[in-house]
Amino acid sequence: MTEPVSDLASETEAEPFRRRVFYIPGYDPIHPRRYRELYRKEGAEQARISGYGLDLRPRTGKGAYGWHVLGRIGEGPAEAEIEGLVWSDIVRGSMSNSIPATYWQLLRTAWAYIASGALFRLMKLRKGPVIAALYPIVFLLIEMLLALVFGWVCLVVTQILTSSLLSPLTGPVRALVLSALLALAVGTAGVILALHWFKARDGKVFAYYLMHDYAFSARFGGANPPELEARMAQFGHAIREALTSGVDEVLVVGHSSGAHLGVSILADLIRAGLPAGHPPLAFLSLGQVVPMVSFLPKARRLRGDLAYLSARPEITWVDVTAPGDGCAFALCDPVAVSGAAPPDQRWPLILSAAFTQTLSPARWKELRWRFFRLHFQYLCAFDRPGDYDYFQITAGPLTLAERYRNRPPSKSRLTRAVNRFTDTE
Repeated sequence: MTEPVSDLASETEAEPFRRRVFYIPGYDPIHPRRYRELYRKEGAEQARISGYGLDLRPRTGKGAYGWHVLGRIGEGPAEAEIEGLVWSDIVRGSMSNSIPATYWQLLRTAWAYIASGALFRLMKLRKGPVIAALYPIVFLLIEMLLALVFGWVCLVVTQILTSSLLSPLTGPVRALVLSALLALAVGTAGVILALHWFKARDGKVFAYYLMHDYAFSARFGGANPPELEARMAQFGHAIREALTSGVDEVLVVGHSSGAHLGVSILADLIRAGLPAGHPPLAFLSLGQVVPMVSFLPKARRLRGDLAYLSARPEITWVDVTAPGDGCAFALCDPVAVSGAAPPDQRWPLILSAAFTQTLSPARWKELRWRFFRLHFQYLCAFDRPGDYDYFQITAGPLTLAERYRNRPPSKSRLTRAVNRFTDTE
């Protein structure tokens, strides 16, 4: 970390730029303290590479969880209060520990996407996230097949051994029946043990985790469950309160599936009317997977919110993805491809993080096949940074609107509507 800014106020007469940041994570059961540690580690690395100051402090305000950042970047000093909007408890509650329940989710989720035609239309956008969606289904089916093979081997071996041992004691007919029953029990136990063995090692393959993730959206056909709607309303109240706190910008960051939650939260907030004299309100969506939800038949609320938010002058919305991120719908305009674009659409500004250019060849080689790590690269340091820098955006002295005022959208963005379902609430 380059020159800490512990005595920032005493070193300059300029008032620091003040920002409130609300971070909405994706479908993640882990406590948000992981994001503070990620910010601390990666921010220090980016500050070292780019030659600016970044200093983390304990949070000073109220709220569920967060941290304070002091930055000295470019045009002047800045400070940011970063708050994580926590819904990890809802995520944990949706993740069944039961193996049969997970396989039931598999069938239900596959049916939701295939029967609605959403899966085939999503393939017209980007193959990466569709493959990521199919991955847990295929992987869990392979695990089931291997478990069944193991159970069958246990059954056959048990029957051969027990029939020869029991025949002299009980007679051939009774021995055959008893050995068959015993073999069936052993074979069933083998299947169960194999499935538990696979699940115990899911921390390396993420098949169960991803299955729960896609099942969460598919369960209600793209609509939000009531407990999530209630939590989103709480998030909206916290953001509205920040708009009256006298800061210079309120920035909402939505990562992965947190992006579509941010869309609905901000749409509700603006519909209700923003406080008079509020500071600039900005939305940064990162690695978004909006089409995975908006293409489902009952995602009417989300499609309506996309249409509404995309035309509002009260907000600046920048969407950052990268073709190198196989888990995101890279450079897909989430409003347009969902068939929700109004005639007066102005947002989002579609930008590429361009991993192959902003990461050195050595770093790109190291990360290229670490798909889940790459999905979090937007929150991390770049060793060949371009005009996207998460730490400058969150802890620098420019608003999101000022930073990208004259920035044209990516020439490779996709805007063709391919969604079958376009009705809204």
